[in-house]
Amino acid sequence: MDWGKQNRLSRIIKPATGKAVMLAVDHGYFMGPTTGLEQLDQAVNPLLPYADTLMLTRGALRNYIDPGVDIPITLRVSGGTSILNKEALLHEGATCSIEDAIRLNVSCVAFSILVGAEYERDTILTFSEIIDEAQAYGIPTLCVTAVGRDMVRDARYMSLASRLGAELGADIIKTYYVDGFDKVVDSCPVPVVIAGGKKIPELEALQMARNAIDAGAIGVDMGRNIFQADDPVAMIQAVRSVVHDGAAADDALGLYQSLKSGEVGAAT
Repeated sequence: MDWGKQNRLSRIIKPATGKAVMLAVDHGYFMGPTTGLEQLDQAVNPLLPYADTLMLTRGALRNYIDPGVDIPITLRVSGGTSILNKEALLHEGATCSIEDAIRLNVSCVAFSILVGAEYERDTILTFSEIIDEAQAYGIPTLCVTAVGRDMVRDARYMSLASRLGAELGADIIKTYYVDGFDKVVDSCPVPVVIAGGKKIPELEALQMARNAIDAGAIGVDMGRNIFQADDPVAMIQAVRSVVHDGAAADDALGLYQSLKSGEVGAAT
């Protein structure tokens, strides 16, 4: 692996722990003004000191994030359908050139593939082209895996989708946490992070992160379970304590509650 690519990865996956807290706020590319992100800059700026990378679109990056902020960017470069077109929701193509990603000085580019559905071939071949273009400039790629609507989210299908993404050449895999997640990680030769998914109670989200790390994931790429929490700044610190500090879910919840109530100061 060339120096530039390794350097970009090390900005996301912290060498001291080998872990990463990725903050996903790219929902607007298909959901529009998502609850909690109506004013994206107001929601995201307080969270940046606790995130290892920020995942968003180029429009959101240019319009909402101060270029003087020192935060590695994982740029969403796939899209093509909106939430209104649920049947083709993940029939995604490339929405950003690698040249524009370079102009934005990103540390990684992210693309969604759909495995086991009608548009599988389209997303896989387009992602392969993205990998080639990114590789030419030493930019890592993150494969966001999804499976067809008729396929259950279980270790068998998550393993298939994750391994496929790695075999194509992705540097990081983002997938869903499922029972038997260790099988997903063990059969994938590149680092795996879990998606946060829909908003769930704080303890459940923290326990999911703890279980994923214990099963071999190197981190999380959470969005709604952070920015839709009652106290997003407290929540991202609680997630960080699980990922980087090895905290148990109950202890992380205690930290969340203490920070939320103001009993302890924010971490630096």
